Amino acid sequence: MSERTTCLVAGGGPAGMVLGLLLARAGIEVTVLEKHADFLRDFRGDTVHPSTLQLLDELGLGEEFGKLPQSRLDAVSLPGPPALTIADFRTLKVAHPYVAMVPQWDLLDLLADAGQAEPAFHLRMNTEVVSLIREAGRVAGVRYRTADGTTGEIRAEVTIGCDGRWSVVRREAGLRPREFPVPVDTWWFRLPRYDHDEAQLTPSMHHGHFAVVIPRESYFQVAYLAAKGLDARLRADGVAAFRDRIRTVLPQLADRVGAITSMDEVKHLDVRLNLVPRWHREGVLCIGDAAHAMSPVGGFGINLAVQDAVATARLLAGPLRRGRVSGRDLARVRRRRVAPTVLVQAIQRAMHRVVIRPVIEGRRNGPPRALVAMMNAVPAARLIPAYLAGVGLLPEHAPDWARR
Repeated sequence: MSERTTCLVAGGGPAGMVLGLLLARAGIEVTVLEKHADFLRDFRGDTVHPSTLQLLDELGLGEEFGKLPQSRLDAVSLPGPPALTIADFRTLKVAHPYVAMVPQWDLLDLLADAGQAEPAFHLRMNTEVVSLIREAGRVAGVRYRTADGTTGEIRAEVTIGCDGRWSVVRREAGLRPREFPVPVDTWWFRLPRYDHDEAQLTPSMHHGHFAVVIPRESYFQVAYLAAKGLDARLRADGVAAFRDRIRTVLPQLADRVGAITSMDEVKHLDVRLNLVPRWHREGVLCIGDAAHAMSPVGGFGINLAVQDAVATARLLAGPLRRGRVSGRDLARVRRRRVAPTVLVQAIQRAMHRVVIRPVIEGRRNGPPRALVAMMNAVPAARLIPAYLAGVGLLPEHAPDWARR
């Protein structure tokens, strides 16, 4: 079975869904393939940053987004003594000076509904890209497999990989990422949240342990960071030992760690930080995590992927309308987006080296004292991390033809 579309998007995450919606609003036939049956996958990054909130307003989706269950973070702080506010989003002169914490499946459902209102938008769930089609020296589409085992082909003028850090499109295109060393992996789990608990993102560091508590509407999502390669040992030690680790690093939540009843409830993330030197071949392009996997530190990943998608739609809409996308057209996307990517990754690598590794190795229970003193002495310094995390070096805005 062979079909045809103008743009084939592999992956229905934030980058893929934003890209599909924007291109459809440009009148370009676009097909998004998502391998899962729905978007209900837990333990994903759920941060929606000020620049993405602005984009949703521009797309006419801000009001609907505001109705979704969410909590709002206006600052990122470390408990004392002395207490330290790392980023204060209230200092930003933007329409939404906060980070919205929204289950990612709700955001993706919102984007999918908006896409379905466009005649040129086609979303295929339960459909996994398994390989690329090559014709006359260029990628001409994909081969796919559905959940029931059906296989087929979709030919496209351009194929865009938005299929994450283990991207099939990237692998099949022969695009190899450069890996940067990462000292930690992350284990995600839930703890109960009560009415009197504050809605504040709280990192905590203590005696070789590091955790970040992220408030959701009805629970806390917790990221526990420990040395890379430790997953087999944690699971062999069992759930009681894991609860002890969490009591050590989060004593304020010690009364509820019993909610972790099995290590099956603790999801392991193999943290990667990498960058593909070349994002395209003829007929194929990778963006988001497929082009640059990000560390969870700072919560930059989703924001960066969405901005990649907006830039891609703006730069490729014209060539796609004309019916021919050249390698030069595809290369423009990387040129536009590589500087913000490199800057964010440099920040994450510095945070790994200066903050996280010393904590994980038990050499320190917090950030360097000089940094704490400087940030507390010069409150305006909190604007810099707030701007980089919330807005970014090169924020992208919806093209006129996509606005509602």
